Amino acid sequence: MNGLDDAQRLDAADPLRSFRDRFLFPAIHGEHTVYLCGNSLGLQPKATQQLVLEELEDWANLGVEGHFDGRRPWYDYHEMFAEPAAHVVGALPHEVVIMGSLTTNLHLLMASFYRPTADRFKIMIEANAFPSDRYAVASQASFHGFDPADAIVEFAPRDGEALIRTEDVEAWLAEHGASVALVMFSGVNYYSGQAYDMARITAAGHAAGARVGFDLAHAAGNLELKLHDWGCDFAAWCTYKYLNSGPGGVGGAFVHERWAHSPELPRFAGWWGNDPKTRFEMPDQFVPQPGAAGWQLSNAPVLAMAAHKASLDLFAEATMPALRAKSIALTTYLLDLIDAIPTERYKVITPRDPAARGGQLSIQTARDGRELFEALQRAGIVCDFRQPDVIRLGVAPLYNSYEDVWRFAQVLRDAT
Repeated sequence: MNGLDDAQRLDAADPLRSFRDRFLFPAIHGEHTVYLCGNSLGLQPKATQQLVLEELEDWANLGVEGHFDGRRPWYDYHEMFAEPAAHVVGALPHEVVIMGSLTTNLHLLMASFYRPTADRFKIMIEANAFPSDRYAVASQASFHGFDPADAIVEFAPRDGEALIRTEDVEAWLAEHGASVALVMFSGVNYYSGQAYDMARITAAGHAAGARVGFDLAHAAGNLELKLHDWGCDFAAWCTYKYLNSGPGGVGGAFVHERWAHSPELPRFAGWWGNDPKTRFEMPDQFVPQPGAAGWQLSNAPVLAMAAHKASLDLFAEATMPALRAKSIALTTYLLDLIDAIPTERYKVITPRDPAARGGQLSIQTARDGRELFEALQRAGIVCDFRQPDVIRLGVAPLYNSYEDVWRFAQVLRDAT
């Protein structure tokens, strides 16, 4: 099963193969470019330009009246995303809202769910979390008057291991959880590609008396999530990676329905989070609307959201279960191809268990990692390099093919 003919047969049998033709592929390295960087920036759907142009046309032709008279009125523009976004993250429609950006949303949610006391003030995150997450939790601790060196628990793998064991997280929380106010892990670690067991981490955090939230930057549109069923308190995500909504695209937020009718919950308020029935009466008192939408600050960034709609429409059509099945098949095929290359120059550190990984494989190099990455680039592979020694491969099932994976493996073999 290692020949080009085999890859092409797999593509011919792929029930999602037609979605590839609905994306634009950059010719960064000429016509033979293989794009394996959807975990950093997803490709542009062909429908994006038209959807953005339609909003520009309504702005040009209607001016302010586009808020109510446009083909998709801007006043309640964000509401059309509730159901498709809920499908992507496994939530109820009123538990999700498309707004802001990832780290902004994390701060807004932590303002509500990180409520430290003198005895319970620690924030638990995974070691080697994305730097923005570390900055965010450290600044939250400082804002509340705590020294981040005391407040932040960076949970690391066992000595000599690259991956965190869920049972170790559970054991640590069972022993030390009385001091933890918030557990905030990534859904998928950006560096290793490990997908964390969010259900078990949520249960362990709650058993210890902590609130639990997740950064889903590398999980939304990648894993088959079940945020509502898992019971986590909150989550936030970006939409420019697996969700293909453009550089700096609009973010998303989840708040579990147990908090849907909790106006007393502290939050940073803005007028678009106010009850829409009284929003334009300009009331002096903020009355949050129920659900995640009550954390909104401002009206919708329509042009960015139009780009997001182009991608969410595809996700609704393809469905997350089908995409997840293809993602597992593609990464398993890629692992088999890499394993067939005899070398000690690198190894895959992403979990072999499909349940513990998404669409990313991380290759850790023993030597000359940057040189290997640059050789891949010269041969037409678009992936990325993360210091100090990891080459990341992002396989997006909406548009990547088995032939893409096969061609990458041939280049890697030649560059090894």
